[in-house]
Amino acid sequence: MLFFCGHFNIAMSPLVSPRVFSEMEVARHCTKYSCWVLLGTKVYDVTGFLRMHPGGEALILHRSGNDVSLEMEGPPHRHSENARRWMEQYYIGELDTDSNADETQTVRERRKTQEHTVDEEPSPLSKCSQVDLDTDLVDWRKPLAWQVGHLGEKYDTWVHQPVDRPIRLFGNEFLEASTKTSWYMVPAVWMPLVFYLSWYCYTTLALETTRLFASTDYSVLVHKYSFPLIFIMGMVMWTFIEYCIHRFVFHMRPPAHNYYLITIHFLLHGQHHKSPYDGSRLVFPPGLASVVVGSFYLLLTKAFPETLGVSLFVGGLFGYVVYDMTHYYLHYGSPQRNTYLYSLKAYHVKHHFEHQRAGFGISTTLWDHPFNTVIPEQTF
Repeated sequence: MLFFCGHFNIAMSPLVSPRVFSEMEVARHCTKYSCWVLLGTKVYDVTGFLRMHPGGEALILHRSGNDVSLEMEGPPHRHSENARRWMEQYYIGELDTDSNADETQTVRERRKTQEHTVDEEPSPLSKCSQVDLDTDLVDWRKPLAWQVGHLGEKYDTWVHQPVDRPIRLFGNEFLEASTKTSWYMVPAVWMPLVFYLSWYCYTTLALETTRLFASTDYSVLVHKYSFPLIFIMGMVMWTFIEYCIHRFVFHMRPPAHNYYLITIHFLLHGQHHKSPYDGSRLVFPPGLASVVVGSFYLLLTKAFPETLGVSLFVGGLFGYVVYDMTHYYLHYGSPQRNTYLYSLKAYHVKHHFEHQRAGFGISTTLWDHPFNTVIPEQTF
């Protein structure tokens, strides 16, 4: 299936005529380095979208140079309105439907009459239609953090109409840098702690001094061989926490009149929905994550005997690392068809661009089922 997901605010300048391409020109762009497709007579350069495509780049490459109108309608997948808007970001011109004229000559003549002729083939990103800075609800030339709170009742609709462009949150360089994190920082920071605490818990449990008390008269020894099971229980516990945070915190609906709650929501998660392919903001900054991680550590060690609590915690911490890595991969990875990650990627993309009030599981869809937030399958 083809899958173009997102939103645009497109406005080509009235002073610029659309470029015109022959069928031969379009057909030549059929590689991963330059991939064009047609939607009717409109020409789109989707090279920059290949890696992001939930169905895999091969599905688009197999249709390069051809009309994808039928694929947009489905089956197997009917593309959403956001998908169609997203595709418009890659619009570059129109197809010449006059097949009787000499192609080489007509192309040369048309380009002479176009008001903005380019000497070199622009990059895929530069070909994308640009957001109209005059008609959008925010000024993209300025940091967005302090603007979005003024959107009021328009915020919820605006933030769930994604664009394929980076977001500047703050004018201050230090603050801006603190909101960006490379994916490899998550395992680099947290996995050493996972290894150390796993070793600590196993060796401490081996001393056979950790007991779980059901009452003052009855207790159960927590054996070292139970550590793997406790670790897995911690991972499962994290998937529930992940679901709850995503659903009830990240997808809260801030009151339209509350500037500060709207701003907080945008900084926590709204900016990710507005620009879902901003690779620098797909994982949590370790500084922010450490507050949540530390809170759960204190909670578990107070609720259970220390070693048991730490054993649950380290399993949950590993679950968090898996979650963040999975989330990054669902946006930028290219899983094989008919695999679990392939279906999970399609599921997560639907959450972003069509079903924002469902599909809250990231690393697993487990908790969407009992809480009735499973994204429905499309039928034709």
